[in-house]
Amino acid sequence: MKFKPTALIILITLVWAACSSGGKKEQAENGEEKKIIEEGTSTDEAISGEELSYSAEGDSVELHGYLAYDKSIEDKRPGILVVHEWWGHNEYARERADLLAELGYVALAVDMYGEGKQASHPDDAGKFAGMVMQNAEGAKERFAAAMEKLKSNPNVDPEKIGAIGYCFGGSVALSMANAGMDLDAVAVFHAGLKLPIQPEQGEVKAKILVCNGADDNFIAPEDIENFKNSMEEANVDYEFVSYEGAVHSFTSPDADSLGTQFELPLAYNKEADEDSWNKMQELFALVF
Repeated sequence: MKFKPTALIILITLVWAACSSGGKKEQAENGEEKKIIEEGTSTDEAISGEELSYSAEGDSVELHGYLAYDKSIEDKRPGILVVHEWWGHNEYARERADLLAELGYVALAVDMYGEGKQASHPDDAGKFAGMVMQNAEGAKERFAAAMEKLKSNPNVDPEKIGAIGYCFGGSVALSMANAGMDLDAVAVFHAGLKLPIQPEQGEVKAKILVCNGADDNFIAPEDIENFKNSMEEANVDYEFVSYEGAVHSFTSPDADSLGTQFELPLAYNKEADEDSWNKMQELFALVF
């Protein structure tokens, strides 16, 4: 399967729509991004959060990940990749990794940009996202490198791997599932649906859950229809959940302030956030 150039352009131009919340961010005086490494946020003493580095084959850029797991569990368990928003590998992605660890999984918050870098301005975020999505093979190899890093962890059952993603990260996770990556389950939240990789018959291994807001102005109705049609034509096992009253970035408590700051229709929706997280748990329980 190949990334379609026209789809790449569309995805990049919609990046602002696909990713809006971002946790802690800073900007250097010269306007360039400043890299921030956050500590894990779990209050559970059994949860271990570890910094790690890895790299993709043929890629000179070092990738910085965050691994979270419950050290009190002795048995091997499923591993879950957490794909960040377009802001980069940030605190929000790590918080979700911690929450997955509390559920009994080993979670790896991945780094699709390299060197753990983050953006504090939409212009930089769009540039970073575009660089990843325009390099199809590089994006796939970075995702695959993170997967292999997760599989090699002694606490992980390498035969049980899933992924979750938010906004830009949701688009990435869906694209990687469509590309036939070795994923058993994928759950995405307020993800962009104009995907650079479309599913093909027999290629998608994962069961897929898509949770989006019914009132998300950034996701056009025709995009939803086209996405569903593509899934059904390829016989993909998927579920699409649309939350009435929920707009873009409904899982992020920072959405309200960011929406105000950038004058965009973003808002946290506690009910949709909690229900989508519960549906993710149901999917993982079924698959694993």
